[in-house]
Amino acid sequence: MDDFYCINLLMGDITLIDGKIYSIFKRGSKTYFYSTLFFPKDVRRDVFILYSFLRKADDYVDRVPQDTDGFYEFVERYRRAYSGEITGDVVVDSFVELSERKNFEDEWTEAFLRSMEMDITVSSYSTMSALEEYLLGSSEVVGLFMASIMGLHTDSYHHARYLGRAMQYVNFIRDIAEDIELGRLYFPMDELERFGLQSLDPDEIRGREDNFRSFLRAQIDIYRDWQRTAERGYRYIPYRYLVPIKTAADMYMWTSRIIERDPMIVYSRKVKPSGGRVVSGAVFNMFRLMGPLRVSRGP
Repeated sequence: MDDFYCINLLMGDITLIDGKIYSIFKRGSKTYFYSTLFFPKDVRRDVFILYSFLRKADDYVDRVPQDTDGFYEFVERYRRAYSGEITGDVVVDSFVELSERKNFEDEWTEAFLRSMEMDITVSSYSTMSALEEYLLGSSEVVGLFMASIMGLHTDSYHHARYLGRAMQYVNFIRDIAEDIELGRLYFPMDELERFGLQSLDPDEIRGREDNFRSFLRAQIDIYRDWQRTAERGYRYIPYRYLVPIKTAADMYMWTSRIIERDPMIVYSRKVKPSGGRVVSGAVFNMFRLMGPLRVSRGP
C-alpha cells in the first residue's frame, strides 16, 4: 500500500476534528501525528484533543523568551473550565470534556502542569531521583492518559508510565543542543560526573568527545531498560490500538539507534523519522501483529 494513499484514506474523517486542535497536533510531532492516524476514529479524535492540550502548555514554556504569563493564563483557563465554565478556548474546553468522559485522575493533569512549571523554575537536576518528579508529570502521566483513553485495565498503568518515561528520555537525548539553547539540562548531574563531564555545552565536550559518546550510550541503555518494562505491558493493548502505540515506540527506538551509532550527531541535527517512515512502520506492524492474532483465534 502506498504510504500517502494510506494517509489520505485514514484522514477521510479528519474534518470531525477542530481545525485548531488538528493544526497544533500536526505541527507538534510527526511521530505521534502519523502513528495516531492508525487508531480507530473515536480514539484518534481523543488523542488529538489530548496532544493539543499538552503541546499548547509546553509551547508557552519552550518559547524564547518563555511566555510565562501565557502559561499561567492557560493554567487559569484550565482551572475555570475544570470548575464548569466554558472558557471559549477550544483546546482547554475539549480537554476538560475528554478528562471527564474518560475519567482522568485530577492529579495526572496537576502533575503535568507542575512539570511544565518546572521548565520555568528549574534548569537542572542533581540525581535521577530529583528528575523523577519532572518525568512523572511531563511523560508518565501521558501514558496514563493514553491508557485511560483506550480503556485499558489498570494493571497496564505501570507499563504505560514506563512507555511515557522511555519516550521522554529519547527526547532528552535527541534534543540536547536545543535544550542547551533553552538553558536546560535534563540529565542528572551525577550521570555527567560519572563520565567526567561538567556540562553538555559543546565547548565543554570539545576534547572529551569519547567521554560524551560513552555518556550518551549509557543514557540510551537507560532508555532501553525502561522501554523493555513498557513492552511487557503490550499484552494489555488490543490489536486495533497496539498498531499505533508500537509504531510510535518503534520510531523512538529507530531514533536511539541512529544516535547510538554517532552520538555527536545531536549537535549537528535533530534526528527524527519522516512521515513516510512512520506510516511504513505502521503498515508493517498492521500485518506483523495480525499474524499472532490469527493464530490465537484459530482458523
